[in-house]
Amino acid sequence: MLVDNGVNGDSRVQKTARSAADAGWDVVLLGRSPGGVAQSWRLGEAEVRLLAMPAPLARRRHEFRRAWLRWPLAYPPSGIAAHRQQAVRAWQADLAVRAAKLAVADPSTPRLGLSRRVLQAEQVAAKVTRTWVSGRYWMLTRARTRRRFRNPWDRAYTKFWQTVKGDGAWRRLEPGLWDYELAYGPVVDELRPDLIHANDFRMLGVAARAKIRAAAQGREIKVVWDAHEFLPGLKPWQDNARWLPAHRAHEREYAPYADAVMTVSDGLAELLRREHGLTSMPDVVLNAPAADHGELVPDAPAPDLRALCGVGPDVPLLVYSGAAAKQRGLDIMVDALPQLPGVHVALVVNKPAGPYVTGVLARAARLGVADRVHALPYVAHWQVVPFLSGADAGAIPIHHWPNHEIALITKFFEYSHARLPMVVSDVKTMAGTVRSTGQGEVFRAEDVTDYVRAVKAVLADPARYRAAYDRPGLLESWTWEAQAEVLDAVYRRLLPGRPGPTPPGTHPAPAVDPAADWPAVGAGT
Repeated sequence: MLVDNGVNGDSRVQKTARSAADAGWDVVLLGRSPGGVAQSWRLGEAEVRLLAMPAPLARRRHEFRRAWLRWPLAYPPSGIAAHRQQAVRAWQADLAVRAAKLAVADPSTPRLGLSRRVLQAEQVAAKVTRTWVSGRYWMLTRARTRRRFRNPWDRAYTKFWQTVKGDGAWRRLEPGLWDYELAYGPVVDELRPDLIHANDFRMLGVAARAKIRAAAQGREIKVVWDAHEFLPGLKPWQDNARWLPAHRAHEREYAPYADAVMTVSDGLAELLRREHGLTSMPDVVLNAPAADHGELVPDAPAPDLRALCGVGPDVPLLVYSGAAAKQRGLDIMVDALPQLPGVHVALVVNKPAGPYVTGVLARAARLGVADRVHALPYVAHWQVVPFLSGADAGAIPIHHWPNHEIALITKFFEYSHARLPMVVSDVKTMAGTVRSTGQGEVFRAEDVTDYVRAVKAVLADPARYRAAYDRPGLLESWTWEAQAEVLDAVYRRLLPGRPGPTPPGTHPAPAVDPAADWPAVGAGT
């Protein structure tokens, strides 16, 4: 299995590896080490290896050059700017100590007045130098950040390579994709797998190229492409006209090498079928939580959500769980609080101290509701459902983006298993499901007034919405155990005749990486 992240935090990938190993497959999961140092541990019966991945090709050539015409006084992008800035700060720190020594010096000290005048002159010189260094550093920063790939030259450059090389244009437009190949490819070849499960678009190319090399050696590798999101529906990374065309070209080049495609929803399956002319519909493996995680860490019960928020059992509490970003709509949960007296909001997010969440909390302070907004970190993925169950309702206030419209995302299933009434924006798939099941209320995305209406309705009669979960078979179909059966069926379709599940105790006892914090949410959040 291949994934382009550090595994921790990607619950779909963790569950996929673990359940495949439980079904008898010999699983090695390769990920990218976030610290640049190789790591390994066991995830149940699966082996996890995080690879060190240098990424020099991810830097554009202009990042190595000086912008002489636009910022003539900027430092060269060689690292000298940080060195000069730190040197001036050290100089000023030394001057401060010398000033303190002179302040307490004996008045009879020889040449004391001269020493003070020299010190004053140096202080002025240091201040001028710091201003000069700061200005040049600022110009370097502007030269880096103001360079965008949406100007006419970059659009022409993108169009030229698309015309000349077709789907091979990604090699010029996004050469950083080769960094993944050079880190993962040799390890995959060494493992000599029968099947590669490639998670998302970057890993598709790594898997396909390994399949091609194996074929040249007389070996067959089956490739399963697990598409977590619809690439054309993604917001382009940075302000970059090259990113999306390059990655779409890369995906189109290697999609034909997939022997099976799976994805997270029926809607995305149909989009992938049309986008790549697939002869059959991709298999759907939902981002559902496991009903039984086994004895992963038996002495680690879920923390108490209300205790962390400092609220009692009678305080109305709304929860949001997942990645924090503007398009996730967390702002509306804060903007509504002045109209929801006594209601508290818990934001269980990947970066509770990150810039976006800090901005949300500052917004709450300006509205006078800071004491009712609580930013909390992720919990272990097996703790998510009991942790969230402490709330009165779960919110999914995401904005209208193509990928938001087509899937039941991870938090939807987690809220469901926590039996939480939901307040969801009117994105197509989730809104339709909530309306059909009666498990919550739908509001118009980014409409504070309609959001307040939906929250009040849910909090006024939560039992009515919780009753939806009593429908026979509903929650059972939304479990990872049900999805794991689909996953195993795909593998066995591609590799028939393989042995069944391995009897318990025939593998080494799983060792848990002590540095792994097992955060909660992953693909599709």
